[in-house]
Formats: sequence, C-alpha cells, structure tokens
Amino acid sequence: DVKSHFWRTSQQQEIDYIEDIEGNLHTYEFTFYEKKKKQISKTFINAYKTKTNEIINNKNYGSFLGIE
Repeated sequence: DVKSHFWRTSQQQEIDYIEDIEGNLHTYEFTFYEKKKKQISKTFINAYKTKTNEIINNKNYGSFLGIE
C-alpha cells in the first residue's frame, strides 16, 4: 500500500513528492537540470525519519519511472 504526499512549510520549504510505503518515507525532489543545486529540506529530514532521499533530474528520471 503506497500513499503519496506533498509537504510545505509556511516558510515555503517543500518536498515535491513523498511516498509512504508501509510507514517508510521516500522523498523526491525534481529538477530538470542535474547541475542545478537542489536538496531535500533539512527541516523535513529532522522532523521525519526517511528511508530514502533522492534528487530526480534529466539524467536519472528513467530509472525513477522504471523505463531504464
């Protein structure tokens, strides 16, 4: 059972996509360009225990979608 979520604080920190798979949180940030600096919110990581944290970009999106 997978539940999908989005997270944002009043200070506009956000997580683009969160999958909750049997209580394990997997976080994803999306950016088109791999060289563009993007990171998972430290506020979120400090508040919630995550299983994985990934940045998805134009070089690795195929594996995220399961087409590579």
